Amino acid sequence: MTDDLRLMNGLRRRFSAYTWEPITVGRSGAGVYRLDGRESLYLKVAEVNAHPDSGFDLVAETARGLWLAEQGLPVAEILDHAADAAGAWLLTRAVPGRTAADPWPADRRDAVVDALADMARTLHELPVADCPFDRSLAVTVPNARHAVAAGLVDLDDVDDERRGRTAAQLLDELTATVPDDEDLVVGHGDYCPPNVLLDPDTLDVLALIDLGRLGRTDRHADPALAMRSLLDPDNPQFTPEHATRFLTRYAPDGDLDPKRIAFHCLLDEFC
Repeated sequence: MTDDLRLMNGLRRRFSAYTWEPITVGRSGAGVYRLDGRESLYLKVAEVNAHPDSGFDLVAETARGLWLAEQGLPVAEILDHAADAAGAWLLTRAVPGRTAADPWPADRRDAVVDALADMARTLHELPVADCPFDRSLAVTVPNARHAVAAGLVDLDDVDDERRGRTAAQLLDELTATVPDDEDLVVGHGDYCPPNVLLDPDTLDVLALIDLGRLGRTDRHADPALAMRSLLDPDNPQFTPEHATRFLTRYAPDGDLDPKRIAFHCLLDEFC
């Protein structure tokens, strides 16, 4: 029996009192299951260090979730976790509420976007010197090169304007547009509506999820991915006006650089 089967069989036995529902929405890179029994839980199972910049590393996600909870920001409560040569798993308590990407009535969408922008500002106001996780360009650009060399770039999932190009061509563009410096903040790393859970009544943020890429990063990175997600035609409830609203709410002084926004969207193609 392979290690991954042993791991799954052990978890199935441990949580045999729960019903298991596979969750296929999203791109966590892990097997994700909702467990319902005495309470509702979420279980993630993945290989250890599957890709150094993918956010699929549950060891990294666990450490970041525990740290962010210590800072007083809302995260899903971590109940248990483990990792060995067979893989890693992470158990969290289910958070009530809905993601910002779920369908919202038209008259609430502006407020949803405002909640996204406000939480990004709150996250970015954490003391960056206290954050032990490095997601600066010194880490992410070499990881992009590794992804290309290892054939890990999914060219079927790039933004429309980059379709038909090779991974090497994308890397050449990335290398040519790396910013000269960074305005470091504590960033989520994959800050988009599916990764923010909201109270359906108050629109308070109940939890930030999928934290495997959280760390010290340029402040343009999270707004770049949030705006790209708000412009995604797969979620047509949001419009270009909502993307503009996010940007204005997050940076009312208009001090974000469009070139750096574009760079971080390109950098995400290698994750």
